[in-house]
Amino acid sequence: MKYFSFTDEPTISEDEFFMNEALKEAHLALEADEIPVGAVIVCKGRIIGKGHNLTQQLNDVTAHAEMQAFTAASNFLGGKYLTDCTLYVTLEPCVMCAGAAYWTQISRVVFGAYDPQRGFSRLADNILHPKTKQLGGVFEEKCAELVRTFFKTKRFKS
Repeated sequence: MKYFSFTDEPTISEDEFFMNEALKEAHLALEADEIPVGAVIVCKGRIIGKGHNLTQQLNDVTAHAEMQAFTAASNFLGGKYLTDCTLYVTLEPCVMCAGAAYWTQISRVVFGAYDPQRGFSRLADNILHPKTKQLGGVFEEKCAELVRTFFKTKRFKS
C-alpha cells in the first residue's frame, strides 16, 4: 500500500500522484490483454483498494476496474460505505460503475479520460451521490492514449 499525506482539499499534484497509481493498474490490465483501465481508492492519504479491468479473465461483464477497487476498499474498511474516500480511475466511469459509486457514498471521483461513448456524464451528471465531488481530465491525454492504442492494436490483429 502507498501512503501520501494531504490536506482536506487535495491539490492537483496529489491527484496526479494517485492517477499515476491508477495508470499502473491500467498497465496491468493491458499486460493481461484487457481494456487498459485502472483504479485506486484512497482514504486519508493511503491506497486502500485497487483494481483493473478483468472482464475477459473472469468472463464477467461487471468486472470493471472500479468494481474491483470498490470491493477491495470495502473489504479493507470492513464496511460498504466509502465516505471520506476518493476513487481515481483512468477512464470516466460507465453508468454501472457510477451507480455503484453512488451506493458506496464515495466522497470524490477523479478520472482521467472522458468517455464520450459510455461515460456516465453523457447521460446525466447526477448519477453520483449528491455529496460526491467529481473531477475529470487528470492526465486526460495519457489515459486516453492508452485506450486508443489498445483498440488500434486490436483492429490491426483482426
